[in-house]
Amino acid sequence: MNVKITGTGCYIPSEVETNEDFHQHEFLNDDGSPFKQNTNVIIKKFKSITGIGERRYAKDHHCSSDLAFFAAEKAITDANINPEELDYIIFAHNFGDVKHNTIQSDILPSLASRVKHSLRIKNPKCVAYDILFGCPGWVEGMIQANAFIKAGIAKKCLVIGSETLSRVVDKHDRDSMIYSDGAGATILEVSDDESGIIAHETATFAYDEAYYLYFGKSNNQELCEDTRYIKMYGRKIYEFALTNVPAAMKYCLDKSGVAITDLKKIFIHQANEKMDEAIIERFYKLYDQEAPEGIMPMNIHKLGNSSVATIPTLFDMVTKGKVENQDIQKGDIIMFASVGAGMNINAVVYKY
Repeated sequence: MNVKITGTGCYIPSEVETNEDFHQHEFLNDDGSPFKQNTNVIIKKFKSITGIGERRYAKDHHCSSDLAFFAAEKAITDANINPEELDYIIFAHNFGDVKHNTIQSDILPSLASRVKHSLRIKNPKCVAYDILFGCPGWVEGMIQANAFIKAGIAKKCLVIGSETLSRVVDKHDRDSMIYSDGAGATILEVSDDESGIIAHETATFAYDEAYYLYFGKSNNQELCEDTRYIKMYGRKIYEFALTNVPAAMKYCLDKSGVAITDLKKIFIHQANEKMDEAIIERFYKLYDQEAPEGIMPMNIHKLGNSSVATIPTLFDMVTKGKVENQDIQKGDIIMFASVGAGMNINAVVYKY
C-alpha cells in the first residue's frame, strides 16, 4: 500500500507588500535603540540575504481559516473527490485566527473544525484537528496522514498549512519583513501504483533550542508590554539549520533507499534564500556531490515566508506550471524538508 497526493491547492492573497513599503517603518534594536544604518541600507541588506522582494498579506476581512478554506476547496476539486469521504482534516498553523488590527488569537473552535464547517461536510466521522509544530507543521501533517492511512483507519485525508503572520509581527523589528500570509492544501489517498511517500524523518531539538523562536515584546519600548509578537534569534536558527537539517535529510534519503543522484527536486521551507541554498549545498556535500542546478524551486522572492504554507504553496505552483523553469514529471523522486519553531525538523521522500 502506498499513500499519494491526489490533489493540491493554494491560496495566495492579492495584497502585495513590497520592500519599498517598509521605508516608512522605524526599525529598532532589541533594547529600543535606533539602528546605525538608515532604513534604505537595512532593506537592501535584507533583500540580499533573504531574497525577499515582496510578500503577500491577507485582506482585512480574511483570517487564516478563510485562506485555508480557499486552498482546501481547490485541492478537493483537483483530487475530484467528494469532501464527505474525507476521514481527517489536519490543519497546521501556529497562531490561530488573528483578526486584522487585533492582538488576540482565536482557536476556539479549532481552525480545522472551521474549515470543515465552511466545506459544509456533514459526516461526523470526518475528524478535524489542528497541529502546532512550527513551520514544519504541514510536512508533519502529511506524515500523520500517511500513518493513519497505512494503519487502515483512514482512506482520504486533507492536510492544510495556513498562516497570517502579518498579524503577529512587530513593525519595529526588521525581521517583520520576512513574514507573509498564505495557505496550501493537499489530499492524500491510498494508492495502488508506485507513487507516494517512501520515507520520512522527524526530530525535535528542545534542550537548548526550544526558544530560538518565541513570542516577545516590541522593540519599541513605549508600546504596551503585554502585547507579544513573533521573535527569533536569527543567527542561532541559521547555525542550527545548517548543522541539523542536512543531516535529517540524509537520514531520510538513506532510509528510503533512493540514491542521491535520483533525487529530482527538493521542496524546502521558504525561510531565507541564503540559508536554504546553504542547507542544500551541505546536504549534497554529505554525499560528496555538488547540488544540481535547479534542484530547489523557490517562490520566496515574491511570496515571502508564510511558515506552514510555504511548501504546499510551492508544490502546488510547480505542479501547475506556475514557477518558471521548474516542473516535475510522473515517477520523479522529490523531497520535502522543513525547519522551524520547537525547534523541529522533518523531511519526506516522495515518488511523484
